[in-house]
Amino acid sequence: MKKSFWAMLGLAATLLLSGCGGGGGDTPAPSGGDKLNATIKIGATPVPHSEILAEIKPDLAEKGVTLEIVEFNDYVQPNIALNDKELDANFFQHEPYLNDFVKEHTEMKLKNAGGVHVEPMGIYSTKIKKLDEIPFGGTVSIPNDATNGGRALLLLHKAGVITLRDGVSEMATVQDIISNHNDLTIQEIEAAQLPRTLDDVDISVINTNFAMNANLNPINDALFMEDKTSPYVNIITVRDGDENRPEIKALLETIRSDKVKNFINEKYKGAIVPAF
Repeated sequence: MKKSFWAMLGLAATLLLSGCGGGGGDTPAPSGGDKLNATIKIGATPVPHSEILAEIKPDLAEKGVTLEIVEFNDYVQPNIALNDKELDANFFQHEPYLNDFVKEHTEMKLKNAGGVHVEPMGIYSTKIKKLDEIPFGGTVSIPNDATNGGRALLLLHKAGVITLRDGVSEMATVQDIISNHNDLTIQEIEAAQLPRTLDDVDISVINTNFAMNANLNPINDALFMEDKTSPYVNIITVRDGDENRPEIKALLETIRSDKVKNFINEKYKGAIVPAF
């Protein structure tokens, strides 16, 4: 009887504890001065995303979060790796691109966890110094993904190189061009490869991260750039539901700090613009 009594008491204590505590595997949130004890792996393109993440590694470490950065040089694999749980988050894209990506990959439940900065897209050339020098019958290269391609066309429209039909959105295509003033041939190329086309085209519309990665200075080298009102804010992306993980919250809090804002302003001098 004594043995049975103690067994029943132990069972009751176990049930009481399981009723009070969650059974999930999430890292517990710190209380008071407690540190987290977590590692997060983030996929990022090299410039400026990896550089910004490297800047916050020590600050996250102070909060008990180890940050591992995995570099990518394209706009597809970071989302696939995130969906496949090879990453905890990625940092390379803006929300219009993410929205278009998940429409094409409905099985992927990815979410914007928060915006960080804007990378104004620019028009570059190694052959001309001003846009009015574009030769008749020349060639322009633009990104071949839907959102960045449409964004490039909108920039060419704003620069007066082409005219798009009224009411066109960031999903513009070459079919929306109603006037091609220089009878340009438009080549749609993978975004990461655009800097390599500069010797073969008259102008190229290049995302700032890939321009900087190719040692182009957006402020000095771009013939025309988006202004600071650009809606294309680069975001931290996570799997839907993971935005509530304490280590992801710590990441967002740290990357959207005054320290990072000052780092972006001082390092990129207007080529990258904080969005928080």
